[in-house]
Amino acid sequence: MPEMIGYARVSSRTQNLTIQTDALTGAGCTKLFSEKISGTRTDGRRELERMLDYVREGDVLTITKLDRLARSLPDLLKITARLEEKGVQLRCLDQAIDTTTPEGRMTYQILGAVAEFETPIRKARQREGIDAALAKGPDSPFKGRPATIKKEDVEAALEKHGSKAAAAKALGISRDSVYRVLAS
Repeated sequence: MPEMIGYARVSSRTQNLTIQTDALTGAGCTKLFSEKISGTRTDGRRELERMLDYVREGDVLTITKLDRLARSLPDLLKITARLEEKGVQLRCLDQAIDTTTPEGRMTYQILGAVAEFETPIRKARQREGIDAALAKGPDSPFKGRPATIKKEDVEAALEKHGSKAAAAKALGISRDSVYRVLAS
């Protein structure tokens, strides 16, 4: 018997899946797959793989937005090809996408290209903001991550253990970190 299957994804562990899962349940999904992982690649997305293995002919995969399924056009097309092979339709709640029609497929492909384009644009904006903050020099609000180890601790471990590698191991940090701390 065909089912409405829901798939929800957020990029980080601090984000919440509730809005998506509530929308999918409200749309009539009887089975939900959800995960907290980046969508820039399909590798390592266990719930996506479980969902793709689970769906059967006649099922309707339902998502809230296209970028929840994939962030690159090649990945999106690959996922859709797998769905089509199985006779599974795709429905997107927030964007008028229904892959049973030629118009719906075209809309789906256009939105997939936009989702792919959005990631590098967002990264470029973020980099511009960081560069602008760093250009302020010592007055910059962007200080980077605070040091987690003190120079005195590294020097003491080096004296006790005799080598930078042994000091790094004893402190639970990388050898590169030992060099960086000693150079500061």
